[in-house]
Amino acid sequence: CRMLSSTHAWLSVLLLHFMETGILAKGKFNVLYLIADDLRPALGCYSDPVVKSPNIDQLASKSTVFFNAWAQQAVCGPSRTSFLTSRRPDTTKLYDFKSYWRVSAGNYTTLPQYFKTNGYTTLSVGKVFHPGIASNHTDDYPYSWSVPPYHPPSFSYEKRKVCKDKDGTLHSNLLCPVNVSEMPLGTLPDLENTAEAIKLLKSMRDTETPFFLAVGFYKPHIPFRIPQEYLKLYPIENMTLAPDPEVPKKLPDVAYNPWMDIRKREDVQALNISFPYGPIPKDFQLRIRQHYFASVSYVDAQVGKILQALDDLGLSENTIVVFTSDHGWSLGEHGEWAKYSNFDVATRVPLIVYGPGVTSPLPRPGEKTFSFVDVFESTQEQFGKGYEMRSMVELVDVFPTLAALAGLPLPRRCPSPSFKVQLCTEGYNLVRMLGRREWVTNHQAFAFSQYPRPSDTIQENSDLPDLADIRVMGYSVRSDIYRYTVWVGFDPVHFQANLTDIHAGELYVLTDDPGQDHNVFDEFTHGRVLLKLGIQPGWTESLKQHLIYFREEFKSKWTL
Repeated sequence: CRMLSSTHAWLSVLLLHFMETGILAKGKFNVLYLIADDLRPALGCYSDPVVKSPNIDQLASKSTVFFNAWAQQAVCGPSRTSFLTSRRPDTTKLYDFKSYWRVSAGNYTTLPQYFKTNGYTTLSVGKVFHPGIASNHTDDYPYSWSVPPYHPPSFSYEKRKVCKDKDGTLHSNLLCPVNVSEMPLGTLPDLENTAEAIKLLKSMRDTETPFFLAVGFYKPHIPFRIPQEYLKLYPIENMTLAPDPEVPKKLPDVAYNPWMDIRKREDVQALNISFPYGPIPKDFQLRIRQHYFASVSYVDAQVGKILQALDDLGLSENTIVVFTSDHGWSLGEHGEWAKYSNFDVATRVPLIVYGPGVTSPLPRPGEKTFSFVDVFESTQEQFGKGYEMRSMVELVDVFPTLAALAGLPLPRRCPSPSFKVQLCTEGYNLVRMLGRREWVTNHQAFAFSQYPRPSDTIQENSDLPDLADIRVMGYSVRSDIYRYTVWVGFDPVHFQANLTDIHAGELYVLTDDPGQDHNVFDEFTHGRVLLKLGIQPGWTESLKQHLIYFREEFKSKWTL
């Protein structure tokens, strides 16, 4: 057994070397890219004690699991444009949903477009790009996709009055467990997405052309319109509140998001919650958490069905699988709900990468790689942990990593600025981290996020300001022991931040404050820090230098 394990390790290293040097034949591996919507790492494989996610856990057991993966902005459109182009929001110039990067920023090559250019058939199911203006009302077809993307017909009912109340009346609610047979068209969007994905896998099985199939699930995004049976997995009496449900005393107003999309739902409106802090009644908080967890299990089941089909069709031996999300979602932490912030709960995402023969040995003849696990069965199968990586990584890293893993030429690092460069990456190739144990966390690794605000004070458009209304940008850096955010003046006409115009700041020392509830930014004079450091060419470098300063300035005060 030890000899087999050692052999697999050496084969993995050799295979990774071939991938990084381009020795492998171009187009050898297919790609299945699974993207959830608004999913924080509330999964069993991320040590969540509540959520039941056996199919994603099974995938994780054969994969590399990145425990510290971060989105570049915690809202759908900007995040998806960012990771699909491997450029940060300041480069895509997209902070809302109302511009198309090819027009407003640059004609950037996308991840699926790069695979298409290299001979792949590229296919899109569900929500991959953000729909509407942000992807030219076409999901970036025909640039990114070989055929027009598929959108489930039942999604047109997602925001309509289809949620049945106890008296039988229909509403547009936040909490919307349904009898699927009673729904318009007798189905739900993610059920249709799953069926279409399996159909496309079958159609590609016997073709000589490799495929890149992206499947974007709509859940656990609100409304929680899901099959009602999933609530049974989470009895309300077993639900608990967030560990830190109060708004932190030293949280700057500019950092708070007032969760306006939650407030617009009919069942929430009936609660008559005050603006901006609320709070939501505790019994309703418990129900929100229950419905979110149930939505995750619903998505898990769809992932399991697609993975089993991949295996049944004999495709799991030559198909790379990536599972991730566009950003996280607050479940009452800091008195906040939804996304729209720079906190960990809003920016941290699951990132799971399966490489055949790299993260798991190739199966023996007749051996299954992925078998569907029914979450409703009384006995839950336990899976191993796979390869765990705890160093900081970002969603902009996925593009170069997939290119390298598939044996394609690696896009070069972007120069600064890169608006006129069609193909480059602001991320890093993570292939060397796949299929290996991480014995020591890289303490020099950083992840960066940002979020715009219209004002220093909390307004109804604080969650999602239009570009023209942005006046403050919150630039945030995450290391293994810090979360540091600086809110600075921003000019939306010239897309220019003034790093010397500091409106507010947040600094959390995670060794003592993992929940990020005690802001210690005011314990130093930020003007003195800026004077000492000077302004670096880019904000990411500036914030890194700030963290280095904090580490030296306060190491005698805090155990770091």
